Amino acid sequence: MYRTNTCGELRISDVGKEVTLAGWVQRSRKMGGMTFVDLRDRYGITQIVFNNEVDAALCDKANTLGREWVVAVTGTVAERSSKNAHLDTGDIEIIASNLKVLNRSEIPPFTIEDNTDGGDDLRMKYRYLDLRRSAVRKNLELRHRICFELRRYLNEHNFLEVETPILIKSTPEGARDFVVPSRMNPGQFYALPQSPQLYKQLLMVSGFDRYFQIAKCFRDEDLRADRQPEFTQIDCEMSFVEQEDVLNLFEGMMKHIFKYVKNIDFNEPFPRMTWADAMKYYGSDKPDIRFGMTFVELKDLTEGKNFVVFDSAEYVGAICAKGCAAYTRKQIDELTEFVKRPQIGAKGLVWVKFEQDGSVKSSVGKFYSDDELRAWGERAGAENGDLLLILAGTTMKMRKALGELRLEMGNRLGLRDKSVYAPLWVIDFPLFEWDDETQRFYAMHHPFTSPNPDDVPFLKTDPGKVRATAYDMVVNGVELGGGSIRIHDSELQNTMFELLGFTKEQAENQFGFLMNAFKFGAPPHGGLAFGLDRVVSILAELDTIRDVIAFPKNNSGRDVMNDAPGGISQEQLDELFIKLNLPE
Repeated sequence: MYRTNTCGELRISDVGKEVTLAGWVQRSRKMGGMTFVDLRDRYGITQIVFNNEVDAALCDKANTLGREWVVAVTGTVAERSSKNAHLDTGDIEIIASNLKVLNRSEIPPFTIEDNTDGGDDLRMKYRYLDLRRSAVRKNLELRHRICFELRRYLNEHNFLEVETPILIKSTPEGARDFVVPSRMNPGQFYALPQSPQLYKQLLMVSGFDRYFQIAKCFRDEDLRADRQPEFTQIDCEMSFVEQEDVLNLFEGMMKHIFKYVKNIDFNEPFPRMTWADAMKYYGSDKPDIRFGMTFVELKDLTEGKNFVVFDSAEYVGAICAKGCAAYTRKQIDELTEFVKRPQIGAKGLVWVKFEQDGSVKSSVGKFYSDDELRAWGERAGAENGDLLLILAGTTMKMRKALGELRLEMGNRLGLRDKSVYAPLWVIDFPLFEWDDETQRFYAMHHPFTSPNPDDVPFLKTDPGKVRATAYDMVVNGVELGGGSIRIHDSELQNTMFELLGFTKEQAENQFGFLMNAFKFGAPPHGGLAFGLDRVVSILAELDTIRDVIAFPKNNSGRDVMNDAPGGISQEQLDELFIKLNLPE
């Protein structure tokens, strides 16, 4: 062994022991006739002392060490005279008697410290160096701990971990598949799974009863801060359950993880909110309920005053920002520019200030009397000192825009504390969503989601009215997981395919094996998948999932460290019978 102990292990009780440590040189400094080296490994940092008066040659050797050199040091544990309360090993140091250089290092492109001078692009290019930083390493250690605890919890609740295939058949419904050519089957392709959906349902038909898998999933879609082309799901399925059974079990699992990681007790049931209410009051199907500022609708109070923007609008909605009546013109202009961004899509912003002295000021004051403006404030619960922010337009578009404005105000007012957690279930999603461009319905979740039994009569007469037996767990405005009760009846599944525009041939080609399986006694079943990356990132109080993934991709889906994706040789293309037809 190169070492007898790790660099984070030794304490005051080890004083007098001879030990050997191995690791990377964090930094070195000379003070008089002494050289101090901070030696780092995965477990921590230990100070090594080289004394020129005791061993001048050894001290000279230590003075040649550079940052990130790999060394092994033998010495005796001693009590530090000037202790470092910021280090777990801060009460001791090693008086070196031997130094062996195991490998030299070039000067790293950024400092390997928590407050590094490396930008995102540079750190991603040298991700193997970035992973040496304590802040990043701790995120992966947290991920490891959560995975082990999830496995333990699910095992105690009779779940079996079963691996499902990575090379599967393409079923292009929803996000784009990543496809893989088959050399042995020219002209044919596998797909990488967007989820193990079909296989976990087949496992229920197989009688496995309770399945889980920490599964790698792939989606070829445009990326955001909380998306990666490959990601990990805590994928679960259960037989002989209804929605309430699934919600109770997995709410218990998340309560357990919050207690395990953060020592937070959720003693009350997680609140439940319908999708319709989430959109009506928060403009999002993943509402952040850490703070109020819910929407109020003002359309009926704004009509008939010749203000065309409101009179012509389908929807007029407002949020009340407490204590913000003192906002300057510049601050309100910033909010106006915010809502006019293309991704938000509002054409402008109307405001009403309820001043501390009881007076009212508004950007539409020439159209409405003070009493009329006060009626708006009364509906919104506004008090003296508050600011009303109002958007108008089409209902769904303005609700989403107002939702983004609400989150922006929550950030500005410090209402989105990452150490505060507010979980809830969102339920009763629509089964279908209509696409104006293609003039057809799409499954809001996936084609195997069961309709609410009460709404089955509407499938043929009014599909847009049908609610799904689907549910999402949301924490702090982040969807951590979602699922549904599945269709297990072949006839109902065929009806779903028809409504989604599948011909019998298309349904048979893509999902025939599942439909055949259902003929042999499929149990009622349902499940849920949590995004492991999102679970870890929210418990680590991070804004992005990238720092909880060892080797993530950038926003263009590239691994800048190894420059993937890349080209392949003509010989490989020929073996796969593929010709490239690249754009000009």
